[in-house]
Amino acid sequence: MNVAELSPAQARARFRAGERVPTAGWCRGWTQANLIAVPKPLRYDLLLFAHQNPQACPVLDVGEPGAWSTPLFPGDLRTDLPGYRLYRDGEPVADLGDVVAQWRDDLVPFLIGCSFTFEAALLAAGVPVRHLELGTNVPMYVTDVSCEAAGSLSGPLVVSMRPVPEALVKTAVEVSGRYPMVHGEPVHVGDPAAIGIRDLARPDFGDPVEVRAGEVPLFWACGVTPQAAVMASGVEYAIGHLPGHMAILDARDEDYRV
Repeated sequence: MNVAELSPAQARARFRAGERVPTAGWCRGWTQANLIAVPKPLRYDLLLFAHQNPQACPVLDVGEPGAWSTPLFPGDLRTDLPGYRLYRDGEPVADLGDVVAQWRDDLVPFLIGCSFTFEAALLAAGVPVRHLELGTNVPMYVTDVSCEAAGSLSGPLVVSMRPVPEALVKTAVEVSGRYPMVHGEPVHVGDPAAIGIRDLARPDFGDPVEVRAGEVPLFWACGVTPQAAVMASGVEYAIGHLPGHMAILDARDEDYRV
């Protein structure tokens, strides 16, 4: 079956069975989200960090301490994503296919909005999405833009990039701007060096894509930003999704359109 036609439950079952792929283009019309799970003492710091940085960290759902499901994600957060990243003392120490053994009773899971949510709307408006064309992961970059610190958490803004034909930049901005709970309009248009990105061919996460003649790179705030804060702040223990390998929710993309 075409992965775009799968239901969230069908996709989660495939990941639980061992499929390990980025989720761009999966489950058309269903919302995808970033996962970050932090120890209970940090949950209010993370909520405040998200409040201070809403474009990068739009919170869609939060679980109870130790929970591995939420109202929007009725599957198992320990097994039903296609990839995970484990952090100790701010360092990424392992990329895993499941985190059953690593999930702790004090972990509080947060589901953060993802820009994959508005990609179908971009396509419907005639805006090409290069990584979908290529069947690759979206390129993501750590910028030199600092997020607003909150409690013990601070760190840089992470962005995703999509090249857009110059004539369609306004359309891409307007279409994505209708989805504020999944990052909304771009945070930067044009010169990557202006936000501290030296080489578009070398993303920090995901896969590079070509920016062709007549195209402009557009940069959206990215839900990997909380993981960058975990690293910058030396958080003692955390679990996130492997960038681009998202949680697929029982929520519709149009639920987040305004």
